[in-house]
Amino acid sequence: MPLRTLISVHLGEPTPESGSLEPGSGPESGGEPAPETPPGPVVAAEEALTEGLDGATRKSLDVIRARLYNEPPSRDDWERLADSAYAGFARTVLETAVVRAAAIQAGEIPYAADKAFTADEVAVLGRAVRVALLRDETWLPELLDRLLPAVAVAPSAARTLPSQALVFEVARSAQEFPTPEAAAGLRAVRGIVRHAGVPKQLDRNLKRIDAALADRTEVAFRLPDLGFGPDGVHRSTVGEYEARITVGEDATLTWHRDGNDLRGVPAAVRRDHPVRLKELRELVKRTRAHLTTLTRALEGALLAESGQSYGRWRAEQAEHPLGRPLTERLIWEVEVAPGEWRAGLPVEGGRRFVDAAGEPWAAVGEDAVIRLWHPVRAMPGEIRAWRDQLTERHLRQPFKQAFREIYLLTPAERETRLYSNRFAAHILRYRRLYALFKARGWQAGMLGPWDGGYEGEATRVLPGRGWRGRLFVEYVDPAWQDELASTDQVRFERRTDDGWREAALEEVPPAVFSEVMRDVDLFVGVTSIAADPEWTDRGEDRYRDYWHRAGFGDLSASAEVRRDALARLLPRTRIADRVELGGRFLRVRGSRRTYKIHLGSANILMEPDDAYLCIVPSSRGAAGDGLFLPFEDERLSLILSKAFLLADDAGITDPDILRQIERSG
Repeated sequence: MPLRTLISVHLGEPTPESGSLEPGSGPESGGEPAPETPPGPVVAAEEALTEGLDGATRKSLDVIRARLYNEPPSRDDWERLADSAYAGFARTVLETAVVRAAAIQAGEIPYAADKAFTADEVAVLGRAVRVALLRDETWLPELLDRLLPAVAVAPSAARTLPSQALVFEVARSAQEFPTPEAAAGLRAVRGIVRHAGVPKQLDRNLKRIDAALADRTEVAFRLPDLGFGPDGVHRSTVGEYEARITVGEDATLTWHRDGNDLRGVPAAVRRDHPVRLKELRELVKRTRAHLTTLTRALEGALLAESGQSYGRWRAEQAEHPLGRPLTERLIWEVEVAPGEWRAGLPVEGGRRFVDAAGEPWAAVGEDAVIRLWHPVRAMPGEIRAWRDQLTERHLRQPFKQAFREIYLLTPAERETRLYSNRFAAHILRYRRLYALFKARGWQAGMLGPWDGGYEGEATRVLPGRGWRGRLFVEYVDPAWQDELASTDQVRFERRTDDGWREAALEEVPPAVFSEVMRDVDLFVGVTSIAADPEWTDRGEDRYRDYWHRAGFGDLSASAEVRRDALARLLPRTRIADRVELGGRFLRVRGSRRTYKIHLGSANILMEPDDAYLCIVPSSRGAAGDGLFLPFEDERLSLILSKAFLLADDAGITDPDILRQIERSG
């Protein structure tokens, strides 16, 4: 029996040999329950293929089968398999899986939650996806675009999936051999799946895929041709209207007629062209997914010391309709002479650059090396100049670059040599901390009130650098709703042939050190009890003491960046004559009192007795005056909104806030 037919029979698809399933024979129709798929259907086809493999390839396949879920096989094993007849098998088995998933969606095969494929089948399909991803097969993106939605959404209104296991298996495969198309496909599925828990797990997978893309630079920045013009606009005629999808900071769909902009989707389009409208909305989602993937890959590439050729960068990114809007909002540096780098913002599709002073310059030859600029490699004056340039241009970058926090080795850390205590002894809400570990791609076991659950660590492997950071955490109090934990040392390790080896802090590359410490600062800033304006009335004395110390103490690097941004923004506001920026506080003069807003925690003290003022932020706080912010920062927006409120404290009507102001006064 031919291989394709053999696989089809095992999958249960309609074939000339097997016939087709009769409608109404499944459990949902009230008929006899569908017989459960026998174990190992596709495995038999893989076994038939295995007999024709040479000894070395068979051995690699055995290693892959045995170690897939506990210890990843070596890349050599995967490459040996990918260079064999297994590559052709991979395409055949995945195409047949698409047919089976489509049959389930069409009702030709009875639907049962997560029963589209057995565990054995999922394992085989996972191996097939990994081989195709490793080979970077050109046929795979289109195939995954058909397979993933079909196994992620039930054919009925149920919130279950035809094969949750296969969705996650594809995600794990893409973690090992990432491509931007696989990441974009998973992002698109994340937006349509109905099961409440699946998006959270996919978010964790996507974080790891984005990080892994930085290790696969030959594919990381590849973008598809989705029909956009050189100006970043996709135009199509729908009846009497023109639809435009425009790529900027986001992808947006707008409607036009006779040169006039319309406010929404025309009723005639909804009525007469629903299929085309759905296609355009799907294209918007797909475009956004690719933009997100590219953004994450670019941020991961900040750590790269090497770069790519200027000619390739310009052709694949700077001149690409999807890449150009991102590329031209980031600072790049070109090696203009051996070891000499010049930084600039690209213009004209990367054919020219503008430096920090606003002066244009042209790049050198096509083979020159270009890479993303990282502020840790720059002098303070250059960083200030770039921040001024972005603020003047009202240019918001896809991620923090010019305003990125940098962390340099301190004298105290040179003394401790192997570890840093810079962020030790902070009291954090543990559940929020654990969720943030996962969101930022850190690996950590759960702590709790059980044997061995009071001490642990979180680790992050830096993409492409062979380094990892370790943050030690202690579980200290299960009594509170979110539970509490305390931070301890940060250490670093370097990957060697013998595994991970602890390294002195002075050995750690500056960009690696800075990025790990930036994450730890984020953990503290977001989850510390000092960031809770209502904590002052709770807890034991030791927690209240920490709350006051951390909530009004010295500024971290992230707070220093916030202060720098405020120095540029406040002179442009209507409250410029009522605010004064100090070392740790923004001082605001109101009509009733003078207030000090801490630049780290956003907590408020009132002069002259430093009485605490509790203002609980609304769920949607505004910066005020429609002010342009050079980067997204919830705490920066909160400080500005509090400053605008307190500068006009005569207009405050909230009785809780007035009671605090008047009582202290």
